[in-house]
Amino acid sequence: MTKLTVTAKGQVTFRKDVLQHLGIKPGDKIELDLLPDGRGLLKAARPVGTIRSFIGLLAGRTRKVATIEEINEAIARGWAGKK
Repeated sequence: MTKLTVTAKGQVTFRKDVLQHLGIKPGDKIELDLLPDGRGLLKAARPVGTIRSFIGLLAGRTRKVATIEEINEAIARGWAGKK
């Protein structure tokens, strides 16, 4: 069990190995869910993407425009486990 010290300002510093275990890097956010009996659940906050941010993600990566038939063939190959 890791013990942490709270400063006079109410701040806590996590050791590097704890942050690595949680998958938290500098600049990341942390979520703390308060549970009954004075417990808390701490985890790395994962950004939630929106469909708007997803649209256009690959735009400009290629000049090839696929037809609907080519897209359907690629999907069928993917489902069949073929590349």
